Amino acid sequence: MPDGSEVLPAIRRLLTEAGVTFREVHHEPTRTSEESAKARGEELRIGGKALLMKGDDGFRLFVLPADRKLDSGAIRREFGWKKMRFATPEELNELTGLIPGSVPPFGPPILPFELCLDQAATQNPRIAFNAGSLTDSIIVAMNDYLAIAKPNRVFAFS
Repeated sequence: MPDGSEVLPAIRRLLTEAGVTFREVHHEPTRTSEESAKARGEELRIGGKALLMKGDDGFRLFVLPADRKLDSGAIRREFGWKKMRFATPEELNELTGLIPGSVPPFGPPILPFELCLDQAATQNPRIAFNAGSLTDSIIVAMNDYLAIAKPNRVFAFS
């Protein structure tokens, strides 16, 4: 089973090796996007909500602005899925070593999933996210995030 404690150092390494400037915030544990935004001193829309979803052909990671809701119909149409659901906390832990709320918005090499980014997120100047724990956040410019994260698909699903 993967070890979630390796996620934050792996993200730091990825960003640093790419020469990307980022801000790290250590804060009280946050359970919601609203709590995270407040702890980071950022608007809710800057938060990147990363959701692990299971469709007909397996798991994919979907990232959308924290002030928006997932449009499952748009995702099912995009992939031609009949069914779709959120990963259970047990599946999430088994696949990533993480708990809900701590998932960062990265596919490989951080997490082993195809990464899908909501079109609306690209309009924000930066993205803030919990980085493998409920107490550590990273804030990075959107153009740097896009260059490093290299989403597999960008489409409207919120």
